[in-house]
Amino acid sequence: MKSVSGVGLFSAVALLCVSPGLQAGAYTFQTLDNPGDPAFNQLLGINNGGTIAGYFGDGMAQPNKGYTLSSPYGLGNYTNENFPGSVQTQVVGINNNASPITVGFWIDGNNNNFGFVNQGGSFTSVFNPATPAATPSVNQLLGVNNSGVAAGFYVDGAGNAQAYLYNIMGMTFTAITLPGSFSAAMTTATGINNAGIVVGFYTDGGGVTHGFIDNGGSFTSLDDPNANGNTEFLGLNNNGYIVGSFLDASDMTNGLLYNIGSNSWQTVDDPSQSATPAFGVTGTTINGINDKNQLVGFYSDVTNVNGFLATTVTPEPGSAGLVTLALAGAWYAKRRHRRT
Repeated sequence: MKSVSGVGLFSAVALLCVSPGLQAGAYTFQTLDNPGDPAFNQLLGINNGGTIAGYFGDGMAQPNKGYTLSSPYGLGNYTNENFPGSVQTQVVGINNNASPITVGFWIDGNNNNFGFVNQGGSFTSVFNPATPAATPSVNQLLGVNNSGVAAGFYVDGAGNAQAYLYNIMGMTFTAITLPGSFSAAMTTATGINNAGIVVGFYTDGGGVTHGFIDNGGSFTSLDDPNANGNTEFLGLNNNGYIVGSFLDASDMTNGLLYNIGSNSWQTVDDPSQSATPAFGVTGTTINGINDKNQLVGFYSDVTNVNGFLATTVTPEPGSAGLVTLALAGAWYAKRRHRRT
């Protein structure tokens, strides 16, 4: 699992592992690996200033250690971010405030997961009161908007993920409950934008994973047309774009980009990806997107899991936004980035 360890923050790393830019489709890809563990990095969120949230360490041989990486992505621009006293930490979401808020989760010595909020170096642990008294317990925050509302989930007594929103200022929790017609056993909220649109994924009664959009309580279920029964929405921006991943017919993970305005899908994979599993990961996962349509995520090559930044070669104009959703279609929680 991804967790936090040690007391205090790590010292700055001495060098940055960066690959030359590779081009695929409309994107240029750059590999960004923290030398704290070049073999395992996941980049999970990016704001409009280009600051990236992520972590290194596979959680087994090397504990998860959180960080942010600021632009330009060179020597000395990593800032270690670990919940004080934790065993492991993952920094997952970051907003666009002048002093950005980051969210994620940390793990104690008993493998309990707690969400966290970091505001200017001041950490707050977040634990949904609906979480049962079980060990290990699980709470994770996965995205945050500029109003200080975070999206995440907890695990209930039956072992199922339950999505919620957390208001940082009010310290209040709001459950996200999908309509009964969705037959959802598990739900995970992964992102929320400034209009309050929430995305995530759920698992239906048949064990199939679908992406979902929650627009003020109006839910839409979506599946990538190339998916083999597994679509996950992992983040969104303020211009109508959603990112995530899907499994294809060969069980290879592929990155997805969905445009709400045009109801169109694009598969976006790092050109360096491999179908050979590394640390149990195959292919490409896109976890974050900013309003410049820069993408962050991770991919596996033959031996390592690497973080990547993908930048549009010719920036695409934003859609009209997410004020309303006029989407038809069929309307989970499987792990998105190796959470256990």
